[in-house]
Amino acid sequence: MELSFLLKKFVSLFIMPFSIGMLLLLVGIVLLFRNKRIKATLFLSLGFVWLFVISYSPFANALLYPYEHVYPTLKKAPNNISYIYVLGNMHHTDTSQPITSQNHEVSLVRLNEAIRLYHQLKEQPTIIVSGYSGLYDPTSGAKMQKELAVALGVKAENIHLEPHAKDTQEEAEAAKSYIGSKPFVLVTSASHMPRAMQFFKHEGLTPIPAPTNHLAQIKHPHYTNFFDVHALRKTDMAWHEILGLLWQKIKRIL
Repeated sequence: MELSFLLKKFVSLFIMPFSIGMLLLLVGIVLLFRNKRIKATLFLSLGFVWLFVISYSPFANALLYPYEHVYPTLKKAPNNISYIYVLGNMHHTDTSQPITSQNHEVSLVRLNEAIRLYHQLKEQPTIIVSGYSGLYDPTSGAKMQKELAVALGVKAENIHLEPHAKDTQEEAEAAKSYIGSKPFVLVTSASHMPRAMQFFKHEGLTPIPAPTNHLAQIKHPHYTNFFDVHALRKTDMAWHEILGLLWQKIKRIL
């Protein structure tokens, strides 16, 4: 399982936007050293234009925005909800750092949204946190999320761990086993929500979407933001969801 997961990560590395740009430039450099100047100029130009576009702020925001606004914000949690499921993200174990630093910023935002909804309900629900340890970390992401949730005022007995789920599909399968047919609030990044909802609905579950961590801004575009690392991240996120949704459709056909 670990080998296939590592292989999947390795393959995905070369189909992401930044990697594509770097490969174009690399091919151009190789052709240049082989004195194939016309082809080298073509690949170097394509690589430069590609990197310019994917790191241009208005383009990145326009690409990501539609995926982040499929579902509206859940401002008030329904009163009859017994579970809030927070999908996992990255972390690292380092006891010299506060727990807020050991959880990735995306994990922080997702968990905080779950806690916000948690405190709205008189009969406090169970917060489900998920995420496995990764290839090298000794601690599961679910355990790190629980530690952070307790530090932020959630009762330990109101937290359930799913420490073995490696991806969204496995998180949906875990939810089916633990929650069953009961409705629950599903918290994840806004750009990831459309794909997550498909996974959970495919398992016959009844998730109520609570998207968070919105990053795309189109109301006030920054037209002079060239080669922006934040824009590059947004393009990468949008591309990841595009490929993920496409792969979902392919698997259903197969």
